[in-house]
Amino acid sequence: LTLAFAQMSYSLAYSVLVPITNGETALQLRMTDPRIVDRLFFPAEPGLPSTDLFGINMGGYPGFYLCAVFLILAFYISLRIFRSPFGMKLRAIKSNQNRMSYTGFNTRPYLLAAFVISGMYAGLAGGLLAVTDPLAGAERMQWTSSGEVVLMTILGGVGTLVGPMLGAVLIKYFENIFSAINEQTLNSVFSLIAENMFSKYLIMTDPRIVDRLFFPAEPGLPSTDLFGINMGGYPGFYLCAVFLILAFYISLRIFRSPFGMKLRAIKSNQNRMSYTGFNTRPYLLAAFVISGMYAGLAGGLLAVTDPLAGAERMQWTSSGEVVLMTILGGVGTLVGPMLGAVLIKYFENIFSAINEQTLNSVFSFLPDSLQHAIVTVTSLFTGEGWHLTLGALFMLIVIFLPGGIMEGIEKVASLFGRRPKADIVKAKEQPAE
Repeated sequence: LTLAFAQMSYSLAYSVLVPITNGETALQLRMTDPRIVDRLFFPAEPGLPSTDLFGINMGGYPGFYLCAVFLILAFYISLRIFRSPFGMKLRAIKSNQNRMSYTGFNTRPYLLAAFVISGMYAGLAGGLLAVTDPLAGAERMQWTSSGEVVLMTILGGVGTLVGPMLGAVLIKYFENIFSAINEQTLNSVFSLIAENMFSKYLIMTDPRIVDRLFFPAEPGLPSTDLFGINMGGYPGFYLCAVFLILAFYISLRIFRSPFGMKLRAIKSNQNRMSYTGFNTRPYLLAAFVISGMYAGLAGGLLAVTDPLAGAERMQWTSSGEVVLMTILGGVGTLVGPMLGAVLIKYFENIFSAINEQTLNSVFSFLPDSLQHAIVTVTSLFTGEGWHLTLGALFMLIVIFLPGGIMEGIEKVASLFGRRPKADIVKAKEQPAE
Protein backbone atom coordinates (compact mmCIF):
# COMPACT_ATOMS: atom_id res chain seq x y z
CA LEU A 1 0.00 0.00 0.00
CA THR A 2 2.85 2.37 0.86
CA LEU A 3 4.69 1.62 -2.39
CA ALA A 4 1.52 2.20 -4.44
CA PHE A 5 0.85 5.53 -2.72
CA ALA A 6 4.48 6.55 -3.27
CA GLN A 7 4.21 5.73 -6.98
CA MET A 8 1.00 7.78 -7.24
CA SER A 9 2.67 10.73 -5.52
CA TYR A 10 5.67 10.46 -7.81
CA SER A 11 3.54 10.35 -10.98
CA LEU A 12 1.55 13.37 -9.83
CA ALA A 13 4.70 15.28 -8.84
CA TYR A 14 6.40 14.33 -12.10
CA SER A 15 3.55 15.68 -14.24
CA VAL A 16 3.19 18.87 -12.19
CA LEU A 17 6.72 19.73 -11.03
CA VAL A 18 8.86 18.67 -13.98
CA PRO A 19 7.82 21.66 -16.14
CA ILE A 20 8.83 23.88 -13.21
CA THR A 21 12.06 22.13 -12.24
CA ASN A 22 13.14 21.52 -15.86
CA GLY A 23 13.63 17.77 -15.49
CA GLU A 24 12.94 14.81 -13.26
CA THR A 25 15.80 15.48 -10.85
CA ALA A 26 16.75 19.03 -11.88
CA LEU A 27 15.94 21.60 -9.21
CA GLN A 28 14.97 25.21 -9.70
CA LEU A 29 16.78 27.00 -6.86
CA ARG A 30 14.40 29.64 -5.59
CA MET A 31 15.78 32.80 -4.04
CA THR A 32 12.95 32.96 -1.50
CA ASP A 33 12.77 30.40 1.26
CA PRO A 34 9.25 28.86 1.33
CA ARG A 35 9.34 28.19 5.09
CA ILE A 36 6.86 30.80 6.25
CA VAL A 37 7.08 30.06 10.00
CA ASP A 38 10.83 30.73 10.10
CA ARG A 39 10.36 33.99 8.21
CA LEU A 40 8.03 35.24 10.97
CA PHE A 41 11.01 35.27 13.36
CA PHE A 42 14.02 35.74 11.08
CA PRO A 43 14.36 37.74 7.84
CA ALA A 44 15.08 35.88 4.61
CA GLU A 45 18.68 36.03 3.46
CA PRO A 46 19.59 36.42 -0.23
CA GLY A 47 20.89 33.33 -1.97
CA LEU A 48 19.92 29.70 -1.87
CA PRO A 49 17.52 28.42 0.82
CA SER A 50 19.51 27.56 3.94
CA THR A 51 19.12 24.46 6.07
CA ASP A 52 18.24 26.19 9.31
CA LEU A 53 15.76 25.62 12.13
CA PHE A 54 14.66 28.82 13.88
CA GLY A 55 17.90 30.50 12.85
CA ILE A 56 20.19 27.57 13.77
CA ASN A 57 22.05 26.26 10.75
CA MET A 58 21.26 22.56 10.31
CA GLY A 59 23.99 21.85 7.78
CA GLY A 60 26.73 19.39 8.74
CA TYR A 61 27.12 18.28 12.37
CA PRO A 62 24.19 20.29 13.88
CA GLY A 63 21.75 18.49 11.60
CA PHE A 64 23.45 15.18 12.36
CA TYR A 65 23.15 15.73 16.13
CA LEU A 66 19.51 16.80 15.78
CA CYS A 67 18.65 13.62 13.86
CA ALA A 68 20.63 11.56 16.40
CA VAL A 69 18.62 13.01 19.30
CA PHE A 70 15.31 12.26 17.61
CA LEU A 71 16.56 8.79 16.68
CA ILE A 72 17.39 7.99 20.31
CA LEU A 73 14.03 9.34 21.51
CA ALA A 74 12.11 7.44 18.83
CA PHE A 75 14.03 4.25 19.60
CA TYR A 76 13.30 4.60 23.32
CA ILE A 77 9.58 5.16 22.67
CA SER A 78 9.49 2.18 20.30
CA LEU A 79 11.20 0.02 22.90
CA ARG A 80 8.63 1.02 25.52
CA ILE A 81 5.80 0.26 23.10
CA PHE A 82 7.41 -3.04 22.11
CA ARG A 83 7.62 -4.21 25.74
CA SER A 84 4.22 -2.91 26.85
CA PRO A 85 0.99 -4.98 26.94
CA PHE A 86 -0.09 -3.05 23.84
CA GLY A 87 3.08 -4.19 22.06
CA MET A 88 2.56 -7.79 23.14
CA LYS A 89 -0.91 -7.70 21.57
CA LEU A 90 0.54 -6.27 18.37
CA ARG A 91 3.09 -9.10 18.25
CA ALA A 92 0.34 -11.65 18.84
CA ILE A 93 -1.69 -10.15 15.98
CA LYS A 94 1.38 -10.20 13.74
CA SER A 95 2.03 -13.83 14.63
CA ASN A 96 -1.49 -15.03 13.78
CA GLN A 97 -4.22 -12.48 13.22
CA ASN A 98 -6.87 -15.08 12.37
CA ARG A 99 -6.33 -16.93 15.64
CA MET A 100 -6.71 -13.69 17.61
CA SER A 101 -9.95 -12.95 15.76
CA TYR A 102 -11.30 -16.45 16.40
CA THR A 103 -10.82 -15.94 20.15
CA GLY A 104 -13.15 -12.92 19.98
CA PHE A 105 -10.37 -10.33 20.16
CA ASN A 106 -11.05 -7.21 18.06
CA THR A 107 -7.80 -6.63 16.15
CA ARG A 108 -8.93 -3.65 14.05
CA PRO A 109 -8.24 -0.89 16.67
CA TYR A 110 -4.73 -2.23 17.28
CA LEU A 111 -3.96 -2.43 13.55
CA LEU A 112 -5.22 1.14 13.15
CA ALA A 113 -3.09 2.29 16.10
CA ALA A 114 0.00 0.59 14.64
CA PHE A 115 -0.68 2.30 11.30
CA VAL A 116 -1.01 5.70 13.00
CA ILE A 117 2.21 5.20 14.98
CA SER A 118 4.13 4.19 11.85
CA GLY A 119 2.71 7.25 10.07
CA MET A 120 3.93 9.48 12.91
CA TYR A 121 7.43 8.05 12.58
CA ALA A 122 7.34 8.52 8.81
CA GLY A 123 6.21 12.13 9.28
CA LEU A 124 9.04 12.72 11.76
CA ALA A 125 11.55 11.33 9.27
CA GLY A 126 10.15 13.56 6.51
CA GLY A 127 10.31 16.61 8.77
CA LEU A 128 13.95 15.94 9.64
CA LEU A 129 14.73 15.51 5.94
CA ALA A 130 13.06 18.84 5.15
CA VAL A 131 15.05 20.57 7.90
CA THR A 132 18.43 19.15 6.91
CA ASP A 133 17.92 19.27 3.12
CA PRO A 134 15.79 22.10 1.66
CA LEU A 135 16.00 20.87 -1.94
CA ALA A 136 13.64 18.11 -3.05
CA GLY A 137 12.86 16.79 -6.53
CA ALA A 138 10.13 14.53 -7.86
CA GLU A 139 12.37 11.49 -7.42
CA ARG A 140 11.97 11.78 -3.63
CA MET A 141 8.37 10.60 -4.04
CA GLN A 142 9.15 7.70 -6.36
CA TRP A 143 8.21 4.25 -5.09
CA THR A 144 11.85 3.17 -5.16
CA SER A 145 12.47 5.61 -2.29
CA SER A 146 9.96 3.72 -0.16
CA GLY A 147 11.37 0.50 -1.54
CA GLU A 148 14.80 1.51 -0.22
CA VAL A 149 13.31 1.73 3.29
CA VAL A 150 11.73 -1.71 2.84
CA LEU A 151 15.10 -3.04 1.69
CA MET A 152 16.77 -1.60 4.80
CA THR A 153 14.21 -3.35 7.00
CA ILE A 154 14.59 -6.69 5.23
CA LEU A 155 18.40 -6.51 5.37
CA GLY A 156 18.46 -5.61 9.06
CA GLY A 157 15.61 -7.82 10.21
CA VAL A 158 11.83 -7.52 9.96
CA GLY A 159 10.06 -7.26 13.30
CA THR A 160 13.11 -5.94 15.17
CA LEU A 161 14.07 -2.48 16.36
CA VAL A 162 17.85 -2.50 15.83
CA GLY A 163 17.70 -4.36 12.49
CA PRO A 164 16.35 -1.53 10.28
CA MET A 165 19.01 0.84 11.66
CA LEU A 166 21.77 -1.65 10.79
CA GLY A 167 20.22 -2.09 7.32
CA ALA A 168 20.15 1.69 6.83
CA VAL A 169 23.81 1.99 7.86
CA LEU A 170 24.76 -0.80 5.45
CA ILE A 171 22.86 0.64 2.47
CA LYS A 172 24.05 4.20 3.05
CA TYR A 173 27.62 2.96 3.43
CA PHE A 174 27.47 1.26 0.05
CA GLU A 175 25.62 4.23 -1.45
CA ASN A 176 28.28 6.72 -0.36
CA ILE A 177 31.34 4.53 -0.98
CA PHE A 178 30.28 3.25 -4.40
CA SER A 179 28.96 6.65 -5.44
CA ALA A 180 32.54 7.93 -5.10
CA ILE A 181 33.61 5.65 -7.97
CA ASN A 182 33.52 7.93 -11.00
CA GLU A 183 33.69 7.26 -14.71
CA GLN A 184 37.44 7.69 -14.83
CA THR A 185 37.91 4.96 -12.24
CA LEU A 186 35.60 2.61 -14.11
CA ASN A 187 37.35 3.28 -17.42
CA SER A 188 40.76 2.61 -15.94
CA VAL A 189 39.92 -0.49 -13.86
CA PHE A 190 36.72 -2.03 -15.19
CA SER A 191 36.50 -0.55 -18.66
CA LEU A 192 35.54 -3.78 -20.37
CA ILE A 193 32.95 -4.78 -17.74
CA ALA A 194 31.34 -1.36 -17.58
CA GLU A 195 31.32 -1.08 -21.36
CA ASN A 196 29.47 -4.36 -21.80
CA MET A 197 27.07 -3.94 -18.85
CA PHE A 198 25.83 -0.40 -19.29
CA SER A 199 25.54 -0.29 -23.08
CA LYS A 200 23.45 -2.44 -25.39
CA TYR A 201 25.81 -3.93 -27.94
CA LEU A 202 24.11 -5.10 -31.13
CA ILE A 203 26.66 -7.65 -32.27
CA MET A 204 26.67 -8.89 -35.84
CA THR A 205 27.20 -12.53 -34.87
CA ASP A 206 24.43 -14.37 -33.07
CA PRO A 207 25.84 -15.92 -29.84
CA ARG A 208 23.37 -18.82 -29.86
CA ILE A 209 25.80 -21.62 -30.66
CA VAL A 210 23.23 -24.45 -30.80
CA ASP A 211 21.22 -22.70 -33.51
CA ARG A 212 24.37 -22.05 -35.53
CA LEU A 213 25.06 -25.79 -35.60
CA PHE A 214 21.96 -26.26 -37.77
CA PHE A 215 21.51 -22.92 -39.53
CA PRO A 216 24.11 -20.44 -40.83
CA ALA A 217 24.30 -16.97 -39.30
CA GLU A 218 22.71 -14.22 -41.37
CA PRO A 219 24.25 -10.77 -41.72
CA GLY A 220 22.70 -7.94 -39.72
CA LEU A 221 21.27 -7.72 -36.25
CA PRO A 222 20.48 -10.89 -34.27
CA SER A 223 17.01 -12.11 -35.15
CA THR A 224 14.47 -13.48 -32.72
CA ASP A 225 14.39 -17.02 -34.06
CA LEU A 226 14.32 -20.50 -32.55
CA PHE A 227 15.98 -23.18 -34.67
CA GLY A 228 15.45 -21.08 -37.77
CA ILE A 229 11.81 -20.23 -37.02
CA ASN A 230 11.26 -16.49 -36.67
CA MET A 231 9.87 -15.74 -33.19
CA GLY A 232 8.81 -12.18 -33.90
CA GLY A 233 5.12 -11.31 -33.78
CA TYR A 234 2.50 -14.09 -33.70
CA PRO A 235 4.91 -17.10 -33.80
CA GLY A 236 6.51 -15.92 -30.54
CA PHE A 237 3.06 -15.26 -29.08
CA TYR A 238 1.86 -18.76 -29.92
CA LEU A 239 5.05 -20.32 -28.53
CA CYS A 240 4.62 -18.48 -25.23
CA ALA A 241 0.91 -19.42 -25.18
CA VAL A 242 1.72 -23.12 -25.59
CA PHE A 243 4.26 -23.04 -22.76
CA LEU A 244 1.78 -21.04 -20.62
CA ILE A 245 -0.90 -23.70 -21.07
CA LEU A 246 1.54 -26.51 -20.30
CA ALA A 247 2.93 -24.72 -17.25
CA PHE A 248 -0.58 -23.95 -15.99
CA TYR A 249 -1.64 -27.59 -16.40
CA ILE A 250 1.43 -28.83 -14.50
CA SER A 251 0.82 -26.26 -11.76
CA LEU A 252 -2.81 -27.37 -11.50
CA ARG A 253 -1.76 -31.01 -11.15
CA ILE A 254 0.77 -30.07 -8.46
CA PHE A 255 -1.79 -27.90 -6.67
CA ARG A 256 -4.33 -30.74 -6.48
CA SER A 257 -1.85 -33.50 -5.62
CA PRO A 258 -1.02 -34.70 -2.07
CA PHE A 259 2.27 -32.84 -2.43
CA GLY A 260 0.37 -29.63 -3.20
CA MET A 261 -1.93 -30.16 -0.22
CA LYS A 262 1.11 -30.40 2.03
CA LEU A 263 2.51 -27.20 0.54
CA ARG A 264 -0.79 -25.43 1.24
CA ALA A 265 -0.79 -26.72 4.80
CA ILE A 266 2.77 -25.42 5.29
CA LYS A 267 1.76 -22.05 3.83
CA SER A 268 -1.25 -21.89 6.16
CA ASN A 269 0.75 -22.56 9.36
CA GLN A 270 4.30 -23.83 9.11
CA ASN A 271 4.83 -23.86 12.89
CA ARG A 272 1.83 -26.11 13.46
CA MET A 273 3.11 -28.56 10.84
CA SER A 274 6.49 -28.60 12.56
CA TYR A 275 4.92 -29.18 15.99
CA THR A 276 3.20 -32.32 14.66
CA GLY A 277 6.62 -33.74 13.75
CA PHE A 278 6.31 -33.05 10.02
CA ASN A 279 9.60 -32.05 8.35
CA THR A 280 8.74 -29.02 6.22
CA ARG A 281 12.24 -28.25 4.92
CA PRO A 282 12.24 -30.69 1.93
CA TYR A 283 8.87 -29.37 0.77
CA LEU A 284 9.99 -25.75 1.04
CA LEU A 285 13.12 -26.62 -0.94
CA ALA A 286 11.06 -28.40 -3.60
CA ALA A 287 8.71 -25.41 -3.89
CA PHE A 288 11.71 -23.10 -4.28
CA VAL A 289 13.17 -25.34 -7.04
CA ILE A 290 9.83 -25.49 -8.88
CA SER A 291 9.42 -21.71 -8.75
CA GLY A 292 13.01 -21.33 -10.01
CA MET A 293 12.21 -23.63 -12.94
CA TYR A 294 9.21 -21.48 -13.88
CA ALA A 295 11.29 -18.32 -13.60
CA GLY A 296 13.98 -19.89 -15.81
CA LEU A 297 11.34 -20.86 -18.39
CA ALA A 298 10.03 -17.27 -18.44
CA GLY A 299 13.57 -15.92 -18.89
CA GLY A 300 14.23 -18.37 -21.73
CA LEU A 301 11.05 -17.35 -23.55
CA LEU A 302 12.00 -13.69 -23.11
CA ALA A 303 15.44 -14.37 -24.60
CA VAL A 304 13.89 -16.16 -27.57
CA THR A 305 11.32 -13.47 -28.34
CA ASP A 306 13.51 -10.42 -27.54
CA PRO A 307 17.27 -10.62 -28.31
CA LEU A 308 18.12 -7.22 -26.78
CA ALA A 309 18.72 -7.04 -23.04
CA GLY A 310 20.00 -4.03 -21.10
CA ALA A 311 21.05 -3.52 -17.52
CA GLU A 312 17.56 -2.30 -16.58
CA ARG A 313 16.28 -5.87 -16.99
CA MET A 314 18.23 -6.78 -13.85
CA GLN A 315 16.89 -3.89 -11.77
CA TRP A 316 14.86 -4.86 -8.72
CA THR A 317 11.85 -2.95 -10.01
CA SER A 318 11.48 -5.61 -12.74
CA SER A 319 10.92 -8.23 -10.04
CA GLY A 320 8.70 -5.74 -8.21
CA GLU A 321 6.46 -5.59 -11.27
CA VAL A 322 5.98 -9.37 -11.09
CA VAL A 323 5.11 -9.09 -7.38
CA LEU A 324 2.61 -6.35 -8.23
CA MET A 325 0.98 -8.61 -10.83
CA THR A 326 0.63 -11.37 -8.24
CA ILE A 327 -0.86 -9.09 -5.57
CA LEU A 328 -3.32 -7.54 -8.02
CA GLY A 329 -4.48 -10.92 -9.31
CA GLY A 330 -4.47 -12.82 -6.03
CA VAL A 331 -1.67 -14.38 -4.01
CA GLY A 332 -1.93 -18.16 -3.65
CA THR A 333 -3.99 -18.64 -6.81
CA LEU A 334 -3.09 -19.87 -10.27
CA VAL A 335 -5.35 -17.69 -12.44
CA GLY A 336 -4.81 -14.51 -10.37
CA PRO A 337 -1.23 -13.67 -11.46
CA MET A 338 -2.23 -14.08 -15.10
CA LEU A 339 -5.10 -11.63 -14.63
CA GLY A 340 -2.72 -9.23 -12.87
CA ALA A 341 -0.24 -9.49 -15.74
CA VAL A 342 -2.98 -8.79 -18.30
CA LEU A 343 -4.16 -5.77 -16.30
CA ILE A 344 -0.69 -4.24 -15.90
CA LYS A 345 0.30 -4.83 -19.53
CA TYR A 346 -3.00 -3.35 -20.64
CA PHE A 347 -2.27 -0.17 -18.68
CA GLU A 348 1.33 -0.16 -19.90
CA ASN A 349 0.58 -0.58 -23.61
CA ILE A 350 -3.03 0.59 -24.18
CA PHE A 351 -3.76 3.07 -21.41
CA SER A 352 -0.37 4.77 -21.77
CA ALA A 353 -1.08 5.47 -25.46
CA ILE A 354 -4.06 7.71 -24.62
CA ASN A 355 -2.89 11.31 -25.13
CA GLU A 356 -4.59 14.71 -24.95
CA GLN A 357 -5.65 14.50 -28.59
CA THR A 358 -7.51 11.25 -27.88
CA LEU A 359 -9.13 12.75 -24.79
CA ASN A 360 -10.22 15.83 -26.74
CA SER A 361 -11.91 13.61 -29.33
CA VAL A 362 -13.63 11.58 -26.59
CA PHE A 363 -14.98 14.66 -24.76
CA SER A 364 -15.66 16.69 -27.91
CA PHE A 365 -19.42 16.70 -27.20
CA LEU A 366 -18.89 18.87 -24.09
CA PRO A 367 -18.63 22.68 -24.04
CA ASP A 368 -15.14 24.01 -24.64
CA SER A 369 -14.53 25.21 -21.08
CA LEU A 370 -15.77 21.97 -19.50
CA GLN A 371 -13.92 19.90 -22.09
CA HIS A 372 -10.65 21.68 -21.36
CA ALA A 373 -11.07 21.18 -17.58
CA ILE A 374 -11.89 17.46 -17.87
CA VAL A 375 -9.05 16.82 -20.34
CA THR A 376 -6.59 18.64 -18.07
CA VAL A 377 -7.55 16.47 -15.09
CA THR A 378 -7.81 13.13 -16.92
CA SER A 379 -4.52 13.69 -18.77
CA LEU A 380 -2.76 13.30 -15.41
CA PHE A 381 -4.03 9.70 -15.24
CA THR A 382 -3.35 8.72 -18.86
CA GLY A 383 -0.34 8.72 -21.15
CA GLU A 384 2.82 9.13 -19.08
CA GLY A 385 0.69 9.26 -15.92
CA TRP A 386 -0.68 5.71 -16.31
CA HIS A 387 1.28 4.75 -13.18
CA LEU A 388 -1.00 7.09 -11.23
CA THR A 389 -4.10 5.19 -12.37
CA LEU A 390 -2.44 1.84 -11.71
CA GLY A 391 -1.38 2.96 -8.25
CA ALA A 392 -4.92 4.11 -7.40
CA LEU A 393 -6.33 0.82 -8.63
CA PHE A 394 -3.73 -1.10 -6.63
CA MET A 395 -4.63 0.80 -3.45
CA LEU A 396 -8.35 0.13 -3.94
CA ILE A 397 -7.72 -3.58 -4.45
CA VAL A 398 -5.42 -3.85 -1.43
CA ILE A 399 -7.91 -2.00 0.81
CA PHE A 400 -11.20 -3.55 -0.31
CA LEU A 401 -10.01 -6.84 -1.88
CA PRO A 402 -6.92 -8.09 0.00
CA GLY A 403 -7.15 -11.34 -1.95
CA GLY A 404 -6.85 -9.53 -5.28
CA ILE A 405 -9.07 -9.76 -8.34
CA MET A 406 -9.77 -13.44 -7.65
CA GLU A 407 -11.34 -12.55 -4.31
CA GLY A 408 -13.64 -10.10 -6.09
CA ILE A 409 -14.60 -12.77 -8.64
CA GLU A 410 -15.33 -15.25 -5.84
CA LYS A 411 -17.51 -12.70 -4.02
CA VAL A 412 -19.49 -11.95 -7.17
CA ALA A 413 -19.86 -15.68 -7.91
CA SER A 414 -21.03 -16.42 -4.37
CA LEU A 415 -23.47 -13.50 -4.56
CA PHE A 416 -25.15 -14.81 -7.71
CA GLY A 417 -24.69 -18.45 -6.73
CA ARG A 418 -26.75 -18.25 -3.53
CA ARG A 419 -29.96 -20.20 -3.50
CA PRO A 420 -33.15 -18.33 -2.62
CA LYS A 421 -34.53 -18.84 0.84
CA ALA A 422 -37.57 -20.68 -0.50
CA ASP A 423 -35.30 -23.42 -1.88
CA ILE A 424 -33.62 -24.02 1.47
CA VAL A 425 -35.24 -26.95 3.27
CA LYS A 426 -35.07 -26.61 7.02
CA ALA A 427 -34.17 -29.66 9.01
CA LYS A 428 -37.04 -31.12 10.99
CA GLU A 429 -36.57 -30.75 14.71
CA GLN A 430 -36.53 -34.07 16.54
CA PRO A 431 -36.17 -34.76 20.26
CA ALA A 432 -32.88 -36.16 21.43
CA GLU A 433 -32.82 -39.83 22.33
